[in-house]
Amino acid sequence: MLQATMILPLVLTTLVTVANASPLEPNKRLDNGLGKTPALGWNSWNVGGCSTATAANALTAAKAFVNLGLKDLGYSYVNIDDCWANKNRNSNGDMVADPSKWPNGIKSVADQIHGMGLKFGLYGCSGTQTCAGYPGSQGNEVRDAKLLASWGVDYWKYDNCYTPSGNSSGRFMRMRDALAGSGWPIFYSMCQWGNDAVWTWGRSVGNSWRTTGDITNDWASAAKIGAHAGTIAGFAGPGGFNDLDMMEIGNGGLSAAEERTHFGLWCIAKSPIILGTDLSKISASSLKIIKTAGLLAINQDPLGKAAAPFKPSGKPAPVSGKLYPYWAGPLSDGVVIGLIAVDAAATLSVSFADVPGLGAGTYNWTEVYGGTTGSGTSVSASLGLHDMAVFKVTKV
Repeated sequence: MLQATMILPLVLTTLVTVANASPLEPNKRLDNGLGKTPALGWNSWNVGGCSTATAANALTAAKAFVNLGLKDLGYSYVNIDDCWANKNRNSNGDMVADPSKWPNGIKSVADQIHGMGLKFGLYGCSGTQTCAGYPGSQGNEVRDAKLLASWGVDYWKYDNCYTPSGNSSGRFMRMRDALAGSGWPIFYSMCQWGNDAVWTWGRSVGNSWRTTGDITNDWASAAKIGAHAGTIAGFAGPGGFNDLDMMEIGNGGLSAAEERTHFGLWCIAKSPIILGTDLSKISASSLKIIKTAGLLAINQDPLGKAAAPFKPSGKPAPVSGKLYPYWAGPLSDGVVIGLIAVDAAATLSVSFADVPGLGAGTYNWTEVYGGTTGSGTSVSASLGLHDMAVFKVTKV
C-alpha cells in the first residue's frame, strides 16, 4: 500500500553502511534458508482491506487451502495485511493484536494454521505508522521481530509508509538483521514499491521485493507491471525474487483471458504468487487458473531464473513501458515460452531458432494451460485479446 507522500528515488551506486545495520552487499543474496523458490500463498488486503485482517478470515483461508486442493499444489502462506493491531503499543512497547479481531491472540491462530501444515504471515511497516495508521516498526525493529518469533509468524510483509527519509535500504536492512536475530525463520517480503531500484540491492536484504506501486483490479495495471518485470528479470534468483504484487484473479476486474495472462506472466517471471481473493467465493474458472499445476511447476523450478521478453526474427522490437508478446526463460529441464495477444486477437508463432536457450532444431513441447503436446521446430497459438499461451519446451 502507498501513502500520499512518496519517497523520492535514490540511485544506489556504491555499497552503503547504515547505522545499526550490517553493510549492504548488493551482489550477495540473503541466506536465511527461505525463498529458494517464490512464495505461494494468500493475502487478505485485496479481499477487503482493513475489514479482512481478522482471525476468522485467516482460518477460513487456511481451510480453503486444504479443501480446494491448493495446499497440495504448494500454496502455504496465509497472510494477514494491515489493520490487525491496536492503534497503540502497550506499556511494554509491544504491538498488540486487536482483541475484537483476534479474541484468542495471534499465536493461537498461527498454531492452528501450523497444525494444518501451512504457514502464517503478518504485515508491518518500516515507518512510524503503517499505511492505515497502525504502529510501525521504526525504532522497534528488534522488539517487533522477537514478538513475531514468539507468535510463530512465518512471513513478514514490510511496507514503506510514514518514513523519515528516502534511504529505504537502511530501514529494510535493520529489519532484516532483526529478523535474523529473532530465533525463528521468517520469510522477509519487502513492500518497498520499487523505489531506489530495489531490485539492484534487494536480494541481499529480503526474500522478495515489490517492483512497483500497488496493483489495481484491471488489465492496464497488470500489463504495466508485467512490462516492467521484463526489464529486471535478471535480478531474480533462489533466495530472492521480484514481487509483482498480489494477484487480482477472482476479483471481477479481469476477463478470463486476462486472468490467464496475469497468472501465467507472474509465474514465468518467478514472482511470488500471493492470491488476493475470497477463496470461499472463487469461481470454477478462476480456481482452475490458480491450480494450473504446470505453471506452478514453472514458477517453482529450482533454477529460479525469470523469463524475459525476446525479439523473434521479423517482429517489431519491444517498446519501453509496453507489454511485449514474446517471452522466454530457462528452466532446470528446458525452456519456457510465453505468447501474449497484447493488442488484439492474434495467431502468434515463434521458431525455436529465435528462442534464447534453444536454437534451431526439433524439440518437444507442452502448452501448459491446455495440456496439448507436440514436437517440431516452432510453436504457435491462436489467442483472443489479452490471452496467453505458455509452452514448456524440452529436448527430444
